[in-house]
Amino acid sequence: MPDKTTPTDVVELILDDHRRMEDLFRQMRSVEAERADALREFADLLIAHAHAEEAEVYPALRRYRDIDDDEVEHGVEEHEDGNKALLALLEVNDVGSDSWDEKLEKLVEAVSHHTDEEERTILNGARENVAMERREELGTAFTKERDKHIKAGCGSIDSVRRLVKA
Repeated sequence: MPDKTTPTDVVELILDDHRRMEDLFRQMRSVEAERADALREFADLLIAHAHAEEAEVYPALRRYRDIDDDEVEHGVEEHEDGNKALLALLEVNDVGSDSWDEKLEKLVEAVSHHTDEEERTILNGARENVAMERREELGTAFTKERDKHIKAGCGSIDSVRRLVKA
């Protein structure tokens, strides 16, 4: 039986991941934080989150008449942009350098643009057009897929390089 404090609605789960990414951005910008650790957590979360959306959520949402297929396809393209920006940051050796800051801001811009659009279009559409029971089923599938990728270390630099090349 799921813990009632943990959301199972796929919309809420995706929103929670988006808020965690924002927290990690703040940590990566902070001179007091362990920025390299925050980047490692962020990399795993971003890659796993996108995999789970593309494998479990986006295909299911394409079936709903009031959810725009073009927005879903655009979401996939924006995942690719985020992956490229992530790889550029992972390749910077000196955490906190000018290059780090520049690449971090490009990553923040790419991911923030995507999450904002996804929340306004795809997620609002899902909230309005998909029954809660189905959203909970998608939430379970999303969580399982995301967690599998995180456990596999999907955010490693080698993994992200392979993903960007593909």
